[in-house]
Amino acid sequence: MAKFDFDLITIGAGSGGVRASRMAAKTGARVAIVEQSRVGGTCVMRGCIPKKLLVYAADFAQDFADAKGFGWDVAEPTFDWKRLIANKNTELDRLEGIYQRILRESGVQLIIGRGVVAGPHAVEVAGKMVTAAKILISTGSRPHLPDVPGIEYAITSNEALDLAELPKRVAIVGGGYIAVEFAGLMQALGASVSIVIRAGNILRGFDEDIRNALAEEMEKQGIKVHREGVVRSIEKTPDGYSLRLHGAEMIECDRVFYATGRHPNTEGLGLEAAGVKLSEHGAVKVDDYFQTSQPSIFALGDVIDRIQLTPVAINEGMAFVATQFGGRPTPMNYDFVPAAVFSHPPVGTVGLMEAEARKNGPVDVYLSRFRPLKHTLSGRDARSMMKLVVDRASQRVVGVHMVGEDAPEIVQGFAVALKCGATKAQFDATVGIHPTAAEEFVTMREKLPDHDEDA
Repeated sequence: MAKFDFDLITIGAGSGGVRASRMAAKTGARVAIVEQSRVGGTCVMRGCIPKKLLVYAADFAQDFADAKGFGWDVAEPTFDWKRLIANKNTELDRLEGIYQRILRESGVQLIIGRGVVAGPHAVEVAGKMVTAAKILISTGSRPHLPDVPGIEYAITSNEALDLAELPKRVAIVGGGYIAVEFAGLMQALGASVSIVIRAGNILRGFDEDIRNALAEEMEKQGIKVHREGVVRSIEKTPDGYSLRLHGAEMIECDRVFYATGRHPNTEGLGLEAAGVKLSEHGAVKVDDYFQTSQPSIFALGDVIDRIQLTPVAINEGMAFVATQFGGRPTPMNYDFVPAAVFSHPPVGTVGLMEAEARKNGPVDVYLSRFRPLKHTLSGRDARSMMKLVVDRASQRVVGVHMVGEDAPEIVQGFAVALKCGATKAQFDATVGIHPTAAEEFVTMREKLPDHDEDA
């Protein structure tokens, strides 16, 4: 008789947990996955997918406006937010069904309920104890709300995706990727948007030229950015809500949307009692092979707070299965992980920021700003920015950054080149596709004047 009910129990049916569970099951392991909410996790149900569908909707607003310059007479368009949300929800239901079927076909048992670790080999779900040789924590993260008077009036990205109506005036607190994405889509769909950020610019942690270029484009579109702003309180008013910033500055709005970071979902999971060490911010501490301080318990994805991206969690899941069920110790390689911000315009980035690269030695920087060909006829005042960061000694391209239409699609391809160690000479020797924006990355020849920090 088997010592445990399962070989693996995964807590959390998000992208990383589902991939790890079904791939483990393919090795012949007996696997169960526990989920208290919807199968698919943050990305599919409350993040990447529904947000991108709303971004597509917002893109149409610009397309309708730009069509006149290309000879189209378009009647004044109307927009139905409720229809968009209903269609989005139908698609999420379809995707959840697919995820559930994938688990069934893989032989993974889905257990609905909140899973709590009850020991090194035990998980309690709805009063029932289930045991496993290994436990995998893949519970993701959740939006964080700071302690501000009136914070109960604020919504997060979770609620923003299901608003009954599109607000006319929105105040977004935060300057990260979630904040700028929702700011862009809501403004394009007709809302008046203000962003409040503590820092001097948006997108902390991104290359400075990305930050500057995107902020400039957002402000052109009419988004008001309140820099070095701190919300002191939020109050309900007869017409909506009022935010008081430092001093006497006030913002009146119909919705207050906080996007001030995310925290790992570890609270109340029983991890510390089971011998699992957590970081100061509640992230699960793991080694290179996703093993925690309790040898039978593992963790991956947003809950370990390394790189909070869905494809990263999926690849971590593959590495975990290769190590624990495939006999091939496989650490995750986090070098040259590409990322996108689906703002208006979007951002694509891979590799080192210029400031990071300079810490490793002298660099050559190539930068281009230009008006996209499309807007020579549309008349839109929009500019793209492209940037290459090159290690001077090796001439290896260590950073590719872009702000502009199709940036995520373009940068994905260049991520392969960086992963392969491409040099600037190899970029230069590559023939571009004309006329495209992407060709700019292989035609930049004039580097910026040297401005090394130690010069």
